[in-house]
Amino acid sequence: MPGAIKITKEREAAKSVLNGIVGDYLEKKDNPLKITMHFRYQSKPLKLNSKSLSKTYPTVNGKVLLMVHGSCMNDIQWTRKDHNHGTLLAKELDKTPVYLHYNSGLHISSNGKKLNNLLEELVQNWPVPIEDITIIGHSMGGLIVRSAIHYGENKSWKTHLKKIVFLGTPHHGSPLERIGNYFNFIIESIPYAKPFAQLGKVRSAGVTDLRYGNIVDEDWLGKDRFAIKGDQRQHIALPEFTDCYSIAAVIKNEKDTPYSQMSGDRLVDIKSALGEHKNPSKNILFNDTYVAYENNHLDLLNDIKIYAKLKEWLT
Repeated sequence: MPGAIKITKEREAAKSVLNGIVGDYLEKKDNPLKITMHFRYQSKPLKLNSKSLSKTYPTVNGKVLLMVHGSCMNDIQWTRKDHNHGTLLAKELDKTPVYLHYNSGLHISSNGKKLNNLLEELVQNWPVPIEDITIIGHSMGGLIVRSAIHYGENKSWKTHLKKIVFLGTPHHGSPLERIGNYFNFIIESIPYAKPFAQLGKVRSAGVTDLRYGNIVDEDWLGKDRFAIKGDQRQHIALPEFTDCYSIAAVIKNEKDTPYSQMSGDRLVDIKSALGEHKNPSKNILFNDTYVAYENNHLDLLNDIKIYAKLKEWLT
């Protein structure tokens, strides 16, 4: 029934935006509207036991493709304009797709710890031996992946992690958060978000972490997260034995001046997405990078040229 599907998507989108804005408050009050982190497939929660996973994936293999969405979003929104990177990559590269759903209003480090534990549970219960894990993280999702890796010391899932692709991830923060306009973009871009417009000035812990790209507890513990201070983060490098790639979107044309391209995709500036810091010692070093011109932050989810680059890197 088409109508029922539309209502479900609307409800999911509205709940995801609400969690992105005040998810830390919902968690603190144990509000029934809070999102508890879990894995999904085809919009349904996965039960992390071998029997249930085998039933969900009749042709399961040991090549896991994990898709991690961005702030105020959900796993359903990986499908945009009838395109889903995860679905096509899994089919063409013979991988088993898994989608993360989480409360993006929590501190990024809190979600990183949760993802670390959840990935270990997934690996321990996977129906067949794990061959490799590939992760694609969009926006905040990429920071949560980096946080999970940091907290995953001595966890078996890290030994299987082969490749990570970051799509528009604010590795050094989002300038829009620094000036308090982050939600303007979200409300303009995501259907069903307009009822939350008045909440735009109420920013969750997850959103304020985007100011500079906090990914560990030490970046925020004991600090006023609304205070205007410089970048005081710890520098966390990418994992040594994992191939890491990054894609930055730029709304301008490739022929435009470099200065006009600096603003990036309207939400994340190009230098942050490519891991470039004004202090070279804090640069994030990738195996390869790609700039997608004439794309905004959400176009990263469906642009066919970006898909081609993902396929090239992951093949």
